[in-house]
Amino acid sequence: MDAPVRVTMAGAGNAFGDGGMLQTCVHVQAAGGDGALLVDCGATALTGLKRFGLDPGGVSVVAVSHLHGDHFGGLPFLILDGQFTRRVRPLHLVGPPGLEERLGRAMEVFFPGSSSVSRRFAVRVHEVAPGSSAHVEGVAVRAFEADHAAGAVALALRVGVAGRTIAYSGDSAWTDTLIDVADGADLFLCEGYTYDRAVRYHLHVPKLLARLDGLRCRRLLLTHAGPQVLARRAELGLELAEDGMVLEV
Repeated sequence: MDAPVRVTMAGAGNAFGDGGMLQTCVHVQAAGGDGALLVDCGATALTGLKRFGLDPGGVSVVAVSHLHGDHFGGLPFLILDGQFTRRVRPLHLVGPPGLEERLGRAMEVFFPGSSSVSRRFAVRVHEVAPGSSAHVEGVAVRAFEADHAAGAVALALRVGVAGRTIAYSGDSAWTDTLIDVADGADLFLCEGYTYDRAVRYHLHVPKLLARLDGLRCRRLLLTHAGPQVLARRAELGLELAEDGMVLEV
């Protein structure tokens, strides 16, 4: 079997910092690999990477689930950090249709003029619609449609790295598509936002619990937990992600 792939939760929280956690950013590194993958890149991603000793310049691919700030808003900071640290490695961004245009707008809002600056490294955007795939820098990304409103299509993702499969719900209300997303995955990172009261477009943990028997993944890890879920950590019977958590899959 191939050497394990290391997964570090450089951000395991939601948009509002519940539990004091950073926004979504999952760092994936194959043993001996030259480049790293990020699954989502929330606005606090650069802080998380540096806090946990992960080199932003080593990130070669970012797979983005959807275009809300707590999932893609760290990209302008990651790109500018590369500019000022004299990065030369190309940066590949894989995400939903509209990513390139939304990224350009975000960069202009945060740092006017930054979207048109000439840099030493290329930023290459690969837009994937539900049902399609992209293969870049040894990473395979397959897109599924999630049930989430983000001003553009939202995706759930399956990413393949060094013989391992990591599935990710993104933000989504329960949909049976998640059964296919998680099927046979070594790790399924699944949103677990609410417990007492369901919120539209987000995953309600009781619905997930009712469907656990249908999920065929080797390990399930809840992310993006809201206050109701965090308060029930001890009784859920499910594993919750924490900032800085390291897993080998």
